[in-house]
This record gives sequence, structure tokens and C-alpha cells, in this order.
Amino acid sequence: MRPSDVILRSADENLVTTDEVGRVLVIRRPTALDTLRLFKAAGPVLAQNEPWLAIATLACSVESIVDVPVPTPSNEKQIEAVVQKLGDQGLEAIAKLLDRGDVSMTGVDHLGNLPGTPS
Repeated sequence: MRPSDVILRSADENLVTTDEVGRVLVIRRPTALDTLRLFKAAGPVLAQNEPWLAIATLACSVESIVDVPVPTPSNEKQIEAVVQKLGDQGLEAIAKLLDRGDVSMTGVDHLGNLPGTPS
């Protein structure tokens, strides 16, 4: 399997976490297209507000909350509705999951050149 195949496969995989109140959250890692759509939904002013955008990115990565599908928000009010539904506990759980950066989630222990490969 080529490294690009591993990256593409892992981008389609959903991640699962549980927040402090016991809700099971299904998350997917945001892609470049997701980010572009988020900028469009946020509008020109909010797209430059980094703290708002960071929270919105977490909210837009949610696929479902306790087996209830969450449609991808397409405007500011929808983003805020998902943020409100998640609350601090949900947002914190998502942030921890996405910040881990575990390569093991892709099923591969090592990406890049193999050890000993001359550079």
C-alpha cells in the first residue's frame, strides 16, 4: 500500500470519543474542502477570527451525537447551534481527540521513509 493510500483511507475513517457527560461523539478529521466550506459558512469577518474559527472547526467535524446524525453546518447560526449542543464537554472531547495526532489511528506505525533510507 502506498503512503498516499494510507492517508486517503485514514481521512475517510470516523473517530469515536465519549465526552465527560457520557455522550458518544462520532468525529471525522476535517479535510481541505471542509475548511473551505467552513470559511464560506463563516463569512469574511468570522473567517478571520481565529478563536471563533477554532471552535467552529471542532463543531463542523461532528458526524453524530449519541447516534443522532449532525448535518454539516452551512451558515453561522447552524454552526452556533452545533456548538451549543456540544457544550464545553463535547468541544473539549473533540479537541483532545483531534489534537492527539495518533498515527496508530491509521493502522500504520510509521509513515514516511523507512529507517535507514538515505536522504
